Amino acid sequence: MSTGAQIELWPAEKVATQVTVQQAANGVHYASWGETRVSEADLERLVGAVPATLSAALSSRAYYFVPLAIADTGEVMIAPGYSVDLGDRAICHRNTSFGSTEAVFLSTRLVEDRFGLAFEFFINVAHNFVEAAGVPESFSALAWSQAEAQVRGETSQDAWETRRRAQDSRVLDSQGNGQKIVDERSRNTYYESAFSDSLAVYMLSLAVDFDYHDLREREYPLLAAPALAERLRHVASLFPPNPGYEFQILYRRKG
Repeated sequence: MSTGAQIELWPAEKVATQVTVQQAANGVHYASWGETRVSEADLERLVGAVPATLSAALSSRAYYFVPLAIADTGEVMIAPGYSVDLGDRAICHRNTSFGSTEAVFLSTRLVEDRFGLAFEFFINVAHNFVEAAGVPESFSALAWSQAEAQVRGETSQDAWETRRRAQDSRVLDSQGNGQKIVDERSRNTYYESAFSDSLAVYMLSLAVDFDYHDLREREYPLLAAPALAERLRHVASLFPPNPGYEFQILYRRKG
């Protein structure tokens, strides 16, 4: 195995000059560089899962799949291969700009399987879409109705915390008594988190088969499956799957 000293780091901008950015049939721009260990067919399938109806909001984005994006440098640096030392210095993704292009460099060698890489890619796509286009009002209404109904759990730590802050805020009156109010700033951040999560999970479901509980983290309770299913069906109605992809929700049967 190569050592970190044997692998020369490249500036992200230099990497971008060495590859041709492709445009997938759905309009998403992407490229691959270095020893990613991701086949061209798998990469095409992954990128192709992004619904074409999202692409207009992503027109200034380009996604670069590279072995490792290094975390501990001011300039965005990329490793063309993997070593244990460089793996310890790497991060899941780094963002930078080249003129009018917003580039996202995704580390393919920090994850152990296709599931991990797919989710990292899709959560970036989802956040990038929200940055450009915002959250559909119909989704916000659905998510808030579930929160008000005290549906158990959420889709991420950020969504859980912002939902809690939005609902548990209080102000004091002149007598010092607390009055419960909705924290609008937290509620808007909650909408963004919940929608980004749901959009990412939806795209993940188009690209790979996975168990919902694989997304569980320890710090918060996972959103109840029927509630997530309702959100995903709503997202699917807004952004239908591309040809060759299918959206379905399967509940595991006992026995």
